[in-house]
Amino acid sequence: MHAPNVNPAMVGLTTIKQLFDYSKRCFLAFENDFDAKVDSQSLLATVLDKPTSYLSTWPEKQLTEAQISLFGSFVKRRLTGEPVAFITGRREFWSLEFLVAPCTLIPRPDTEILVETVLDNNPTEQLALLDLGTGTGAIALALASEHKLWQIDAVEFNCDAVLLAQSNARQLDLTHVAIYQSDWFNAIDKNKRFNVIVSNPPYIADDDKHLVEGDIRFEPKSALVASDEGYADIRHIIDTGRAFLSANGQMYLEHGFEQGKRVQALFAEYGYQEIETINDFGGNPRITKAIYGTRNRP
Repeated sequence: MHAPNVNPAMVGLTTIKQLFDYSKRCFLAFENDFDAKVDSQSLLATVLDKPTSYLSTWPEKQLTEAQISLFGSFVKRRLTGEPVAFITGRREFWSLEFLVAPCTLIPRPDTEILVETVLDNNPTEQLALLDLGTGTGAIALALASEHKLWQIDAVEFNCDAVLLAQSNARQLDLTHVAIYQSDWFNAIDKNKRFNVIVSNPPYIADDDKHLVEGDIRFEPKSALVASDEGYADIRHIIDTGRAFLSANGQMYLEHGFEQGKRVQALFAEYGYQEIETINDFGGNPRITKAIYGTRNRP
């Protein structure tokens, strides 16, 4: 007898190969930007609680009725456009596995450019760093995994996201990172100074057409959208951050691929120097960094 929640089209499908082929057909037939093979592998591996390599090693492995039912529900959710990361509850970033949830953004590969740039510019073993709007904790914890002696504060406005980031710190054994709730700089000790401030803030305008496309539809708008055509939070961080940077402190901001020139102009407006924009993996302007010197501090 088959589990009652199994899609009729799945009746008789019991092996890894059969179910994998079924979901791949479903995803290929659906007009969307799915990666049918990768999505199928991720969902099936999650159901089995195995690495994806297990799927090709044991293609004739029989699934239980409960597993088949769960896999069917995963496929159905994916066909609504729900991101695979929210279905599985996990996403890899910087070769680390992070818990993810709809309370915050899904870590994306292009954000690894920010991590890489910070590391390249700071080979020192002693450093104080602030991550604003940490979300899952991906940026802060990736940096902490490379430099265990760095003093890292990671703040987040959303309380559920704070708990999620703290969970990620525990599972990655990076509990020396201080993760706490703050509306940008509001809860940060006014006497504290950081060598580096990093952020992937909201930078999408509220009328941007991309808000109704792809994975972004399922992510919280509060983590995506900013007023002033997407620049309000970027401006606030650049302006207020000056008082929290140590002498010649560095700031690194992720932004939209069309925002590089405007972000550079904002840095210049507030007296930053050595302003530079770095491209993402697709060759698009994605990260802008700058230094705030000692001669014109607020």
